[in-house]
Amino acid sequence: MKLTSFTDYSLRVLLYLAAQPGRRATIAEIACAFGVSENHLTKVAHFLGQVGLLTNVRGKGGGLDLARAPAEIVIGDVVRQTEGDVVPAECFGENPGQCCIAPVCRLRGVMQQAIDAFYGVLDGCTLADLAANRQALARALSIEVPLRRAPARSGNARGAPRGN
Repeated sequence: MKLTSFTDYSLRVLLYLAAQPGRRATIAEIACAFGVSENHLTKVAHFLGQVGLLTNVRGKGGGLDLARAPAEIVIGDVVRQTEGDVVPAECFGENPGQCCIAPVCRLRGVMQQAIDAFYGVLDGCTLADLAANRQALARALSIEVPLRRAPARSGNARGAPRGN
């Protein structure tokens, strides 16, 4: 099954934000990281805000942020929302068309099993699962990740106080 670019971009936006939780990002920043059109991402961000996946803040200090924790965002749900009804062939639609084997065709059942398996895998995956390698993801996207500092020690390696 081939996903639309709208779904692809939606997943990219969510991954970008999951790579840096708690920090807002701009559409321009995300577009630059992925090398995609800001116009397309504007439509994606608007839609993701409408369905409750993003918080979109306008103005100075504004930007995009996840509206829910990554562990609460199921990838199968995102794909269903962005793709709409899956119609892999004409016979899946409301009007099965003029196919002469429609009354005896078994392909429709096989295709439905394939779609169910596809969504079954995606339903078992959350945004948190996809962003479990958050620091590597952030580096790949050129997002600045604050370095963790080691706790300060009050003595030398042997535990003795430092002297002059």
